[in-house]
Amino acid sequence: MNKIEYRSVIKFLFKEGNNAQQIKVRMDNVYGDSSPSYSTIKEWIKQFKLGRESVFDEPRAGRPTEVVNTDTIALVEEIVLEDRRLKTKEIAARLDISKTSILRILHDHLHMNKISARWVPKLLSAVQKKQRVECCKEFLKLCHEKEKEVIESIVTGDETMVLYYDPLAKRESMEWRRPDEPRPKKAKVAHSRKKIMATIFWDSEGILMIDFKERNTTVNGPYYASLLYKLREAIKEKRRGKLSKGVLLLHDNAPVHCAPDPKAAVSKCGFKELNHPPYSPDLAPSDYFLFSKLKSDLRGKKFKSDEELQEAVLEHFKDKTSEYFYNGIEMLIKRCEKCVKIKGEYIEK
Repeated sequence: MNKIEYRSVIKFLFKEGNNAQQIKVRMDNVYGDSSPSYSTIKEWIKQFKLGRESVFDEPRAGRPTEVVNTDTIALVEEIVLEDRRLKTKEIAARLDISKTSILRILHDHLHMNKISARWVPKLLSAVQKKQRVECCKEFLKLCHEKEKEVIESIVTGDETMVLYYDPLAKRESMEWRRPDEPRPKKAKVAHSRKKIMATIFWDSEGILMIDFKERNTTVNGPYYASLLYKLREAIKEKRRGKLSKGVLLLHDNAPVHCAPDPKAAVSKCGFKELNHPPYSPDLAPSDYFLFSKLKSDLRGKKFKSDEELQEAVLEHFKDKTSEYFYNGIEMLIKRCEKCVKIKGEYIEK
């Protein structure tokens, strides 16, 4: 608004009877270096002599019309809601306005950003979301007065495939480089087809048992039941008094876990199963915590044999403290709270 202020002062001093030189001196005394030039003062005195009264700029002929208006914003919104995958250049071509104007409308007026879809294990139905909320509430109620006791009594586990070679993701292969150093190159490599299946059971103190499935054997009800009996022996050997206090077994609803033989084994072992909602790896400590960290540690390393890969899996857990495992199970409480809050939707990482 400075130029409008200067023009108003020039107009006032001119009407007071001052000439251009006098106006220049007076304005320099007040505004100093920011005062308008002598030629600017002369030009505005000339305009006022010709009868001009306004100190504002007059509309210029051929000045472009503002395309970002209410009508255009509404049109952009309508087009985007019809097809949310449209590119900005396609919207611009359809409305015959610049891509920059489209971006302004999308960001500044419609407050929209283009984001990629989030991959989820399954598109949950309303019934499944309700099941997730109910299971979470049930668990939170159990933890309400005896949180530490519940966490310490939980034994959890699941099966996972471990690859001979799992290449680093692009983000994981980032390196620190100086501006004058060449950018590193990395050929795209596929996952190895060779792999082993590991079934890992653990609690708040550490690993209880790791079973590596033999090749050409089937994971079925009897096989998983045999693992549960082995688990009981491992608890008896490694956690004295835990069986008498009561074991809360947390595993998912995979068909092999729900078969008659495993159900009978759970009962014979004296375990009590915690309810776990279907299609919910985000509520399974092995999936959201243990396996993800294990595979992150092994990613980028190449193994030549089953024995070498098995040794790497065992080595990964050797330096992990009881606090590490306790935190992994304790995280389930916050995840359940969040699941309830977002009404059964999947929990983002």
